[in-house]
Amino acid sequence: MLLDGFARLAFGHATDPRVAPPKATHADSRRLRLGLVLGGGAARGWAHIGVLHVLEEAGLRPDVIAGSSIGAVVGGCYAAGKLAALEAFARTLTKRRIMGLLDFHIAGSGLIGGDRLRKLLDMDLGDQRIEDLGIRFASVATELTTGHEIWLTRGALVEALAASYALPGIFDPVRVGGRWLMDGALVNPVPVTVARALGADLVVCVNLNAEIRLRGTVIQTPAPDEVVEAVSEEQGTRRFFGGATKRRSGAPGIAAVMIDAFNITQDRISRSRLAGDPPDVMVAPKLQQIGLFEFHRAAECIERGAEAARRVLPDIREVLGAASAARNPDAQAVAM
Repeated sequence: MLLDGFARLAFGHATDPRVAPPKATHADSRRLRLGLVLGGGAARGWAHIGVLHVLEEAGLRPDVIAGSSIGAVVGGCYAAGKLAALEAFARTLTKRRIMGLLDFHIAGSGLIGGDRLRKLLDMDLGDQRIEDLGIRFASVATELTTGHEIWLTRGALVEALAASYALPGIFDPVRVGGRWLMDGALVNPVPVTVARALGADLVVCVNLNAEIRLRGTVIQTPAPDEVVEAVSEEQGTRRFFGGATKRRSGAPGIAAVMIDAFNITQDRISRSRLAGDPPDVMVAPKLQQIGLFEFHRAAECIERGAEAARRVLPDIREVLGAASAARNPDAQAVAM
């Protein structure tokens, strides 16, 4: 059953032994397993493609991939050998084509049904199952009503990806194995904990929001006549939605509210989760000028992801070298 691959989590601690990594054999007991974590961030997630290209060129192929939201989509396509197809699709996107892919409706649980996007995934991924991939993979989703963090480690790959990017209010939730699931970034935007639980010895994470920190503070008893000018990092996204972002009264529209709420929530949760379980190396693309829904800027995002990965390649090699030496001291002594 699909439910066999699920793990209920509380603050990142797995409670289902079925998601534990397989026992190492004598042959691979000394080989370090590299985990790659791809975080959520909507259109900014195209940067993951650039990161993966740089890692491949450097001969660093992950043994474990864990992803939330767009990170799950890119990671799942990579694990299935379909990254090139995804990149080709991303680079052809225009504002007009994006609108053509969105099946808007008013009777569902979100503004977009998601069937058209799902069909695109089906064309390339078909009936592939997670457990048959060459890389150990997990897609993170959030269960509606309970807020459980769900790790999808078995079952239909397309279902797992669709569930992980089902942003509340935008996409309809996805029913998987009797559960209604939505965007994994709501509970774990950068799932380092998942990669470690699936057997990764060293974890490299890609945090799409590391450069978009919201400098929130506490304001006590603000003056009633105080005038505050709002500054947003999502101007591009708001232009994309047009008039839906601002009302005549000056109050923000529904799109602006949802965008800012998502940014604030993801920023706070990311900081908390990463503080509790930091990665060994973090890749932080400079994406603050890219709006959440500016999917047509794929080429720019991919390049920024590649640039960020190149910056940290020395750090990754250093960490891998130190960990390898610690695990295989005999080999180091022979080399000397």
